[in-house]
Amino acid sequence: MAQQIHPTACIAATATLGDNVTVGPFAVIENNVEIGEGCTIGAHAVIQPYVKMGKGNTVHSHVVLGDLPQDTSFKAETVSWLVIGDNNVFREGFTAHRSSKENGETRIGSGCFLMNNSHVAHDCVLGDAVIFANNVAVGGYVEVGDKVFMGGNVVVHQFCRIGAYAMVQGTTGLSMDALPYTIIGGHYAKHFKLNTVGLRRAGITSERYNALSSAFRLLRNKQPLENLEDTDEIRYLKKWLAVKSKRGVHGFIDAPGKLE
Repeated sequence: MAQQIHPTACIAATATLGDNVTVGPFAVIENNVEIGEGCTIGAHAVIQPYVKMGKGNTVHSHVVLGDLPQDTSFKAETVSWLVIGDNNVFREGFTAHRSSKENGETRIGSGCFLMNNSHVAHDCVLGDAVIFANNVAVGGYVEVGDKVFMGGNVVVHQFCRIGAYAMVQGTTGLSMDALPYTIIGGHYAKHFKLNTVGLRRAGITSERYNALSSAFRLLRNKQPLENLEDTDEIRYLKKWLAVKSKRGVHGFIDAPGKLE
């Protein structure tokens, strides 16, 4: 199917657009940009140089993708990238910056829903099916696992890791890592239970859920995980914990029985 380009859109000569791409009024697509088939670029959106975008993405109005990192040591001539997967939704005012390192990448996976005025800083890595509510902001080098949900106005310090299936309560500030599979929130942020609803929606129930419940009881009590049933989730958790944290890991609330 043919592209649909509004006559007021500005598209650079070296930009590459796939089939069935729609570009709205006054959108700007600069040099060295690749946009996959079936993408929609909304009015007044700006796609800066060195952005690679997969198929089926929806970019709403006033989104800016691939601008220079907010790093005072960054040199403008550096070639670095923002790499985006497939079937993401970027709501109005969303921003994501390219890497601060030569040939480095900021990465956003597939199937993410990133709401208005949220921000992904340089050198971040987002997994698949991540949801950011309004005004979420993650600092440089943050890693966000698959199917993480962050409520409105969450802010995350640079170098933190948010494990897969975690849910972060709105207005929370994270200055350390957030464990996979949990709900975390408060001031200061603490883990207070498993993300039961999110896990159930993902099909992690019965014995798989029970294994996670046992794991987090052990973690809260600073006990090893060696004797747990070897499910996919426990393997991921052990692998996640084996990575040396740059920021430390947020602790648990002091309320026995709240973890399930």
